[in-house]
Amino acid sequence: MAPPTAGDDTSGPDSGAPSDVAVALDEADDRLADAIEGALVDRSAVVAVGVPLALLPPVLAARERTEDDSPWRVACRPGVVDALGRAFVLGTAVAEAVAAGAIDLRTSRPDSAADRVLFASSDRVDAVAGPEGDRTLVTEERPERVAGAARAVRERFAAATPATVDMPARSRLLAAAGETLDDRFAADVAAVLDALPYGAVGRTGAITDRTLLLALAARHDHLLWDLRRWIGDESNGGSGDDLESDEGVGIAAGQGLTDDRRALVRRGLIEAIKVPEGDGRPQLRLRAVDDALLRATPEEVLSVLRGRFALPLDEDGRIRDLPGGEERRPVWDRPRRDKN
Repeated sequence: MAPPTAGDDTSGPDSGAPSDVAVALDEADDRLADAIEGALVDRSAVVAVGVPLALLPPVLAARERTEDDSPWRVACRPGVVDALGRAFVLGTAVAEAVAAGAIDLRTSRPDSAADRVLFASSDRVDAVAGPEGDRTLVTEERPERVAGAARAVRERFAAATPATVDMPARSRLLAAAGETLDDRFAADVAAVLDALPYGAVGRTGAITDRTLLLALAARHDHLLWDLRRWIGDESNGGSGDDLESDEGVGIAAGQGLTDDRRALVRRGLIEAIKVPEGDGRPQLRLRAVDDALLRATPEEVLSVLRGRFALPLDEDGRIRDLPGGEERRPVWDRPRRDKN
């Protein structure tokens, strides 16, 4: 199956501005991406240097289609690995490849030579060439030239800096979701990650990765505290629902969920209900109260959010004419979704 791409996903449908990751991914046309994926499939011990964010998806797709016991060594341009930490879908996919030993990820030094995109293996070297907007893949297979070119690529990789993606590997992300929340929520997250384009939802905009995860958790009536424990917000103290939490998977370390939660409440999508917890501070239970959000498949949730966030707000920041009225149904009065 071909990997998802940026498409027309935006960080905020009300602003119409695409996320920085979506913009970067759109810099590579489909023809070049397909050529790179086709050139790399079934090759062993690949070394890639100068890889921009836009060309990581075809490299990742080719690696997934190739059986190779040795890791592919990939040195990206400066700033690419930082961007992966803001890309929920692509970042977790790359982190999974690194955790599985399929990819050895590095960041190239910031110099002009590092800009040239090269892919090398024992019998072939490929280079991205041509003017901006009309790039193509040029292949060298003559043994007398491959040896020297491949050695130069390996030297460039060796000079690059080892890098860590600031996103959890997908297997760890989903396992922790099942343990901290439940298997149904983890299945929703897995379905979303499988369906969304790589450029969908990031760290900024009206709808962020946190907004999406809050909406998914509310569909299963989870406690906000449990969601925060899973996400791994490392903020200490705070007020309101910004409680100190245990270390989690680190999706949004150092950031709270308050603004995203309030935005969902203002738009009539969820409620946050105080639940007494012994002698301590009351917990907040997230509850989806919008029929469209409740009935949507996990893959449709982002579209539901975008439609609601695109509606005009009144002076109090609430939707003027809330679709479906202000119906609030208790948990026990809702139809149960099939666990399968």
